Amino acid sequence: MSFFSAQEQQSSARREARLMSRLSDFLSFAEQSSAYYQRVFADVDLSQVNSRAALATLPITRKSDLIKLQAASMPFAGMVPNMNGIGRIFQSPGPIYEPEADGHDWWRMGQAFFAAGFRAGDLVQNCLSYHLTPGGFIMDSGAKACGCSVIPAGPGQTDIQLDIISNLRPNSYCGTPSFLKILLDKAQLQQQKLSFKKALVSGEALTPALKAVFHEADIEVKQAYATADLGLIAFESVADAGLVVAEDIILEIVRPGSLAPVSPGEVGEVVITSFNPNYPLIRFATGDLSAQLDSTSECGRSNMRIKGWLGRADQSTKVKGLFIHPEQVERIRLYHSAIKRVRLVVSHENSNDKMCLLCEVDEDAQLPTDIKAIQQTIRAVTQLSGDVSLVAIGSMPDDGIVIEDQR
Repeated sequence: MSFFSAQEQQSSARREARLMSRLSDFLSFAEQSSAYYQRVFADVDLSQVNSRAALATLPITRKSDLIKLQAASMPFAGMVPNMNGIGRIFQSPGPIYEPEADGHDWWRMGQAFFAAGFRAGDLVQNCLSYHLTPGGFIMDSGAKACGCSVIPAGPGQTDIQLDIISNLRPNSYCGTPSFLKILLDKAQLQQQKLSFKKALVSGEALTPALKAVFHEADIEVKQAYATADLGLIAFESVADAGLVVAEDIILEIVRPGSLAPVSPGEVGEVVITSFNPNYPLIRFATGDLSAQLDSTSECGRSNMRIKGWLGRADQSTKVKGLFIHPEQVERIRLYHSAIKRVRLVVSHENSNDKMCLLCEVDEDAQLPTDIKAIQQTIRAVTQLSGDVSLVAIGSMPDDGIVIEDQR
């Protein structure tokens, strides 16, 4: 089996050693060249950050904070070292501004396209938008990195898109899975058969129902997990076997609302450190939930695998007019050593909001758990009263949810 890069087959130990050996120097570069990281790392000895454990002590930059950070320092909150290298500036909803620098496969998407079967000579109809947001350019660069020719179609205008398909007979598609379904449905109404044989989809969940539709249409579909800030994070190489993490990034999965990585297999928030000199993103919390799988892919790619997108980590909600954030719930847990995991359940009873903190505690612990003390901590942290319910360890679902809003 061939690979986009020989690095995809290197041993896990060699990959880890290579990433960690680069880490300290890259962090120092970011601190010295960008105003944002000068502030963030002002009191950190970066020469000692050469392991995952050391990395886990550094502050997290949350995607959800970019709107505020960028508003205070346009356009990129002081994170970009040199604006002279930026070829394009995009705007995503928020608004959040993202840079793109000139360079071959700058978004690192070639790995995903190659794993999905895209090769030199393929003609790809790219149906992600090229307007303001970077999606179209992200896909465009990855397809061209594999030697493909690209039709910059964007979304919408299905009649024109079907004319293009009829005339040019592209054998490949990239874009959202929902728009591929729209094209399939419209083609069937017009008694036209799509020429696509393979597709790489992103931007939405690829559901089992959509997979079945595409299989029926003889289109081999793989999915990629990418963001407008980071580019490629992970990609599918074997159907229904999770996503392989992309090369040249460090992926952590942390407990929502905290800095701390979760145990392997536990659901948490995806946090990425990207070695991108044009746009350093260090411990960048995506807001997406996922979990690490416990083995490597049968395709021969040796990097860690994740389950894919499992929901959103930003579970902030308003209770009696006050916002409650996952960070606050985690702070409550940390005040009480007997609590191993927590979930704040918000409900509505008799026209009033009600909070109940479920706490997993060790029944065999020598020190009894003081429910009143936990209730006092809830009020001190949130300014609201809440009930407390002690439950056995392992009794709560492992789904990454810290605040469950049942209203």
